[in-house]
Amino acid sequence: MGMSQYLQVFLDESAENLQRLNELILELEKDPGNTDLLNEVFRIAHTLKGMSATMGFDTIAELTHEMEDLLDQLRKGELASSSDVVDVLFECLDTLEVMIDEVRDTGKCTVEASSIIKKLKSLSGEERPVVEVAESPKASKVSEPHGKIDIPVELNEYDKEVIKEAFHKTFNVYKIKVVLDEGCLLKAARAYIVFNELGSMGEIIKSVPPAEDIEEERFENEFTLLYISKEGEDTIRSKIEAISEIKQVEIAKIEAEDFGLSAEGAPSREIKEEEIEKVIKAKEEVKAKMEPKAGQENERVLRQIKGMRTIRVDTDRLDDLMNLVGELVINKTRLVQIGSVYKLTELDETLAQIGRITNELQAVVMKLRMVPIEHVFNRFPRMVRDLAHEEGKEVEFIMEGKETELDRTVIDEIGDPLVHLLRNAIDHGIEPPDERERLGKPRKGLLKLSARHEGNYVVIEVQDDGRGMDIEKIKKKAVERGLATPEELERMSENEILMLTTLPGFSTSDKITEVSGRGVGLDVVKSKVEALNGVLELQTEKGAGTKVVIKLPLTLAIIQALLTKVGEEIYAIPLANIDETLSITPQDIKLVRNQEVVLLRGSVLPLVKLRELLDVPAKEGENGEEYAVVVARVGERRAGLVVDSLIGQQEIVIKSLGKLLKGIKGISGATILGDGRVALILDVVPLVA
Repeated sequence: MGMSQYLQVFLDESAENLQRLNELILELEKDPGNTDLLNEVFRIAHTLKGMSATMGFDTIAELTHEMEDLLDQLRKGELASSSDVVDVLFECLDTLEVMIDEVRDTGKCTVEASSIIKKLKSLSGEERPVVEVAESPKASKVSEPHGKIDIPVELNEYDKEVIKEAFHKTFNVYKIKVVLDEGCLLKAARAYIVFNELGSMGEIIKSVPPAEDIEEERFENEFTLLYISKEGEDTIRSKIEAISEIKQVEIAKIEAEDFGLSAEGAPSREIKEEEIEKVIKAKEEVKAKMEPKAGQENERVLRQIKGMRTIRVDTDRLDDLMNLVGELVINKTRLVQIGSVYKLTELDETLAQIGRITNELQAVVMKLRMVPIEHVFNRFPRMVRDLAHEEGKEVEFIMEGKETELDRTVIDEIGDPLVHLLRNAIDHGIEPPDERERLGKPRKGLLKLSARHEGNYVVIEVQDDGRGMDIEKIKKKAVERGLATPEELERMSENEILMLTTLPGFSTSDKITEVSGRGVGLDVVKSKVEALNGVLELQTEKGAGTKVVIKLPLTLAIIQALLTKVGEEIYAIPLANIDETLSITPQDIKLVRNQEVVLLRGSVLPLVKLRELLDVPAKEGENGEEYAVVVARVGERRAGLVVDSLIGQQEIVIKSLGKLLKGIKGISGATILGDGRVALILDVVPLVA
């Protein structure tokens, strides 16, 4: 039971490691010989093995151990990377995901892994004993003088030059293996102290695993160092053993003969001054890698020495915090009103301070809720690769704007609609390679997923260069399905016809996928996007491709808004959607195609009379001499919202209208004003679109 407290940490870290593995194996497929990628995949498999063995999940440990063996052969060049190898690695990854999911749900791992382990063994040809690890031709290994330390330290030409120089200068060269206690909590911090101690008496020229891995805690409980010092073995041992949580220290002195040098250690050639400078530089680099410096990536070690600095928080708690900040803003507004009614000047200064504090508090809480969209995007490259393989298509997948941030609740909801859209693009949009060649297109189809901020919205686009959508076929299908009459279709714009594909009745037939090239699941996508108060747009060109645009509001709970009066009622319009305000008289209004418009600096601005739209009764004795117009914008579209008068700008808290009143067109919520009255907040998107 003692392990249960670590289970969540194990699950979270495993999920991150598996996601990283996914990305790395995809890259490895494109660049099979890349040893850096292989090394990193190996390191992650090693980390997963260590963690799962510690937690007692032996099947996971066994599978990752077999992966390690295969990867070790790959990085040593004993086995060539091929599509079979990549496929098996992906299969390992999928099995690991199933295992981790089972652990998350039940706390146990019962998934059978024998068949995948068999595949791994047959690939790595494990008839020969595992102990025999062939030497890499590019690196010589330090021999084991006392047979004590069995971890090979691979040296490149440069390392050997450094050691030659050390012998030449009559330094001692040691190989040191440090084993930490199993219960050591801050392994990187312990390692840093060891490095620091040794650095004060000599130079570390090599560490296995590398310094970066030790710093990132990507190692089990031990590491091996190649070390140069004037000090004797006993001094070094006592220095290291004095550090707490060190279980064991093994030191082996390496003689010059082990490197084929003469006893005096005279190097085979004269060492020039720049070589000596290189040695000094190498020493400084090792030190720099382990020394935590502010503003550098190495902050992690420093962080761990100080203790854990990040915590995971349930989003419900953040919601509660946001609500409390909202209440604070409402009461601040009421205080401002009381101050102005009773002319309490002493109150003004304190209110200004409270205003600043609530603004900062609100900004901090909002930032806490924001998550990069990368969390959704990360799973797509693998999905696209697998789908393209199944369909026999070649697809180049590009992702842009992964760092764009969205509210956590939206992030959870937007994944499925994007899966639909990407599947559609590969299934029905992008043509098979031979067909593309006949059409004079590149064999590889282009699929692009991008995200960016635009005003108060996040815009996500899925674009392909495939067949596009055939307007005529959509019209024909719409008539067949009874979704529109030929007369209605005549009056529709191209965009309105495209949007028919998002109606629930449109995609029921199996044949429809061949007809529209895009019918499957668009109704699901549209309803999901609209549930998030978003907008879905389709753009297409026959033969050239399709672009699906999703616009999602940044769900801010506290916004700046313009308060307006319509009849006796007050409505709030979000400031982010407002371009400008103007006043007009009835004479300024013109009629174009039965639509009331007004001319604004040479361009035509359609008008939306809120009084009529919202059915607000007129006040007695009211004269319509002058109207105030709020010019609202959504993307490229603009419209003038006609109100009776403007009250002013104010910070408002968005309150939900509850389930019964949810989904009313044009209303996104309500707010409580300074005097306690409730005002509705207008959703500009449906009013302007």
